[in-house]
Order: sequence, then structure tokens, then C-alpha cells
Amino acid sequence: MQIDKLRGKELDQLFKAILSLETIEECYELFDDLATMNEVQSLAQRLEVARMLREGDTYHAIEDQTGASTATISRVKRCLNYGNDAYQLVLDRIYEKEKSK
Repeated sequence: MQIDKLRGKELDQLFKAILSLETIEECYELFDDLATMNEVQSLAQRLEVARMLREGDTYHAIEDQTGASTATISRVKRCLNYGNDAYQLVLDRIYEKEKSK
């Protein structure tokens, strides 16, 4: 994993902080304090790109709907195909929670 280069106490603390959040509102509050609007928007955009790629949308449709560059779309696609399956994991969990409502 690429992120192994950053592994350590500080990153563990960040992930523990995220895992401690209990509501969407708490997420909004933490990320408002933690990151710039552009950083948050980029993360959200990548997850949406992953969702759309998984559903078979074209690069053109994804670019139009999300504003993501083809480079971003390609990077997300590479992660979907050769990454750690984390996009799949979280998208499946989101889908299951939405379905059970």
C-alpha cells in the first residue's frame, strides 16, 4: 500500500478520530475544522467517481456530472481495478445501509 509510507502515530490518530464520529453532523464539523473546502470536495468527488465507474458510466458522463478531470477519473479507476478494494467496501456498505432504510 502506498499509504504505508505515512503509517505512524499521527495517521493512526487521524483514523481513530474519524472512526470515533457517530453522526453525519459530527463528520461535517470535523472536516470543516480539519480540511479546506477544496480538499473535502476532492475526496467527495473521488468517491462519486468510483460509484459512477462501478455503475458503468463513461468517462464523459462522469466528467460532465462531477467536474472531475480525466486524470482523476483514471486514478480512481486504477484504484478500483488494482487497489485495496476500499472503494468497493465503503460503497457496498453505503448501498446496504440505504437499502435497509
